[in-house]
Amino acid sequence: MKTILNIIWFVLAGLWLAIGYFVAGLVFCIFIVTIPFGIANMRLAGYVLWPFGRTVVYDPQAGCLTLVANILWLILFGWELAIAHLVTGFAQAITIIGIPLAVANWKMIPLALWPLGARVVDR
Repeated sequence: MKTILNIIWFVLAGLWLAIGYFVAGLVFCIFIVTIPFGIANMRLAGYVLWPFGRTVVYDPQAGCLTLVANILWLILFGWELAIAHLVTGFAQAITIIGIPLAVANWKMIPLALWPLGARVVDR
């Protein structure tokens, strides 16, 4: 079932989300200071490409620099991404087949808000 949902997700939303996250990650990697944000965007791109059957695990050992960087991310970029996932989820939830896609979109909101110190793992 997760393969079917991943294929539907890929066609309807995943490819475009992944391209957007990947391009933003490349832009972030231009400057040395923003490379951690670029890597986080690349991780997000991989997750939004094929989300079903995967989950996010936060590292409890992440230090205070990760916290500061996540706060900076939240203020500058994270809230826009979270709103985009929220609105897209509501649009997908209109149809019956879109409800699992909407849930996957809403599952990405915490990662869009707080990406550093997180890993995407298979269940």
